[in-house]
Amino acid sequence: MNETIQRQVARMDVDRLRAYRENLDFYRGLQWPGVARRGERRLTFNYARVLGEKLASYLVSGLSFALEPVEPGEEAEARAREASLAVRRVYEENRLEELDSDTELDAAVLGDGCYKVTWDAQEERVRVTAPDVQGLYAWWVADDPSRVWRVASRYRLSADEADALYGVRPPQRKAEATVLEVWTAERLQLWVEESLAEERPNPYGFIPFVIFPNVREPKQFWGTSDVPVLMEPSRELNRALSQLSTILELSGNPIAVLEGVEEAQDIAVQPGAVWELPEKARAYLLDLLQGGGVKLHTDYIELLYRALHDLSETPRISFGENVRSLSGVALEMEMQPLLQRVRRKRLIRGAVYRQRVEMMLRILEQRTGVSYGPLRARVMWGPVLPQDRLRLVQEERTLVEAGLHSRQRAMEALGVEDPQGEAERIQSEASVAGAAALAEQAAEDRR
Repeated sequence: MNETIQRQVARMDVDRLRAYRENLDFYRGLQWPGVARRGERRLTFNYARVLGEKLASYLVSGLSFALEPVEPGEEAEARAREASLAVRRVYEENRLEELDSDTELDAAVLGDGCYKVTWDAQEERVRVTAPDVQGLYAWWVADDPSRVWRVASRYRLSADEADALYGVRPPQRKAEATVLEVWTAERLQLWVEESLAEERPNPYGFIPFVIFPNVREPKQFWGTSDVPVLMEPSRELNRALSQLSTILELSGNPIAVLEGVEEAQDIAVQPGAVWELPEKARAYLLDLLQGGGVKLHTDYIELLYRALHDLSETPRISFGENVRSLSGVALEMEMQPLLQRVRRKRLIRGAVYRQRVEMMLRILEQRTGVSYGPLRARVMWGPVLPQDRLRLVQEERTLVEAGLHSRQRAMEALGVEDPQGEAERIQSEASVAGAAALAEQAAEDRR
């Protein structure tokens, strides 16, 4: 069975891994097909990279979370607050704001992303990492891709690292060793090259991986990348701009055309140059710009720009080009394609972040012995469009006064990280201010 797993991993997902490499190469700027001809100009305008980074920043900017008790009561509220502080500490220790941004961009390029939540026994804390999905393999129930029952993670270590960590050295003349972790909910196997270095019960009772698609295909486990849809228009844009650049260069250094001349020498296109031509011969400069030729090229390039923005669902206004000074509802309508795309991705990411928080709490409960009770994790997203903060404060105040929002919910909407703690500080300050006012009034009465 173990050999079967290794053989399966060696031949699994060939098409998926090849697509990863192609998408990553294109994102890095390798966008011209074939080998360049001699003297061929190949300009690369890497819109795939720019659009990917822009969408990732829109998606995860202002991301936060809240933990709410399932059961009512002050004790449940206290446990929820304690759990929130513990999870926030995990976020800070693992620099998850930065990791989430990097992982989101990686998922957009490759098509899939992953988080791994484990316990670091040496530092005695929860560790959250983002393994490379190019080394991940998953098995799921045939009729339900959401039910993963086995995950394999393959990566490489140097020979010294493999020896220090697992006491196994790769064969001679190999500088690196291939490590394969095979996880199920019950067992963990660790293979180094062809040797089983370790096998033991799963210390967590669950598979500590959260594998998610960038954009989900119906009924499929693995997702799709944002890059393939941009490949054709990007390549055509590179070709059109390279062609226009060549034309403009030739127009600035015009070609001399001679008619009726059998031999020519010392013909130079420069100011003050004098040409001696035989009788009935004719000479002129080739003008590649006559007849409005450049406008045809620029019009075509504008069409390619439009295709890029349409296919990426990223309107030009998202690059800051607000010529009509739109705001409010008008700006929202203009940005609607981007808003819808961000919303589709957030539907997937919300479930991912909730599952990750649940894993953090389960591991903390196992290792620290603290029971946080049943909790509900809620992901709060930052606004995509610019916000009028004063107006937002007024809206939340109205909702609180109308009894539609609690003060804690209003503070969460305004981006307060610890609403309960902030409320206690406000109450403490009010008590101090009230006591000071009473003391001042008493002193005034005595006078």
